[in-house]
Amino acid sequence: MLFLDELRWRGLVHQITDDSGLSDWLQQQARTLYAGFDPTADSLHVGSLLPLMLLRRFQRAGHKPIAVVGGATGMIGDPSGKSQERNLLSAERITENVEGLRSQMKRFLDFEGGSHSAELVNNFDWTGSWSYLEFLRDVGKNFPVNVMLAKDSVKSRLGQDETGLSYTEFSYMLLQAFDFVHLYDSYHCELQVGGSDQWGNITAGIDLGRRMRGAQLYGLTCPLLTRSDGAKMGKTEQGAVWLSAEKTSPYHFYQYWINVDDADAGHCLRMLTELPLEEIEVLDQSREADPASRQSQKRLAETLTDLVHGPEGLVKAERATSIFFGAEIEGFRDAELEEVFPDVPSKALPRARLADDEGLTLVDAFAEAGLAKSKGEARRIVQQGGAYVNNRRLEDPRACLTEEHLASETVMVLRSGKRKYGLLRFE
Repeated sequence: MLFLDELRWRGLVHQITDDSGLSDWLQQQARTLYAGFDPTADSLHVGSLLPLMLLRRFQRAGHKPIAVVGGATGMIGDPSGKSQERNLLSAERITENVEGLRSQMKRFLDFEGGSHSAELVNNFDWTGSWSYLEFLRDVGKNFPVNVMLAKDSVKSRLGQDETGLSYTEFSYMLLQAFDFVHLYDSYHCELQVGGSDQWGNITAGIDLGRRMRGAQLYGLTCPLLTRSDGAKMGKTEQGAVWLSAEKTSPYHFYQYWINVDDADAGHCLRMLTELPLEEIEVLDQSREADPASRQSQKRLAETLTDLVHGPEGLVKAERATSIFFGAEIEGFRDAELEEVFPDVPSKALPRARLADDEGLTLVDAFAEAGLAKSKGEARRIVQQGGAYVNNRRLEDPRACLTEEHLASETVMVLRSGKRKYGLLRFE
């Protein structure tokens, strides 16, 4: 399968500026391409996975990827797909955000790959020193206003009453278009890739390259990452799913993909992973034959967590997930258990109660944790075999709990029956 044909099979091609010529052009020799990333936060999120994976796929096919972090354009904000103007960020905040994105991209791209090494650049480096007059003279004169007004990102905002489109946002297209020209001059970069909402900006860069340099440039967009109901993926009740472990833990990241609907699992496997066609088709069949096994979701969660958080992050996520399948709970940190049991009732007790051999019995613990309304009910739970401490069944109502029964620094996890949990915290 030709490279571009594989991208199509994976559902990664939305629009191409030269559909008939791009495939042959890519086969002739190694090419240089770029994608832009907006530094509005110090971490990328799930929506950034598609352009990141596009760059990664191109690099693995022998091409040279450039990731452009918009230190300059981020000060303005891309109006594409937005109904109102973004809050402008300070230069200091954007610098901090750029460094955060830089560290994350190293998991996806090879920056030491010889002639195919990835490059990470900041467009503030070539636009920050420009004066307004220089920009108008050198770039602005090459932009017909009627062409800019025809772009969907502009038209969709012009009809609004008070907010409309500011001149600042209107200028965004010029800045991003010149990125393409600069990268053509500096790296002989001839292809820009991005999400479908970037089509207007990409074609503006192609047009500017033709006017300023007489260059033949190309553009390719992929669909936005959406669910089968049309909503954007990577959103939860708690907010965005980030690629930063500090913002979204490996456990919660893993859980997001484990819980993807069957209707969405197939295209996520194609678009976001590098699993071969044959394996994906087997997983497609498993969703039809045995949907309860959720093999597609498990493979998706495993692959993406390993890519984003590394083997250690995957081990932590799988270990935390195994708790709900009865695995014994030991050697965790308090913070990890808080992630697994964010809404489980908990109670704080003096740590001294664990020091005395007769201080805290199993029956006392279940009553204290609210898993039984009385000690009598707690005793019946134990006698009927439904009492678990850190997922280990205990059958002696008089058993004393000590520090050896802690699952982490301060937390003990109690379970009644199959699904009813309570936490005791010893401070």
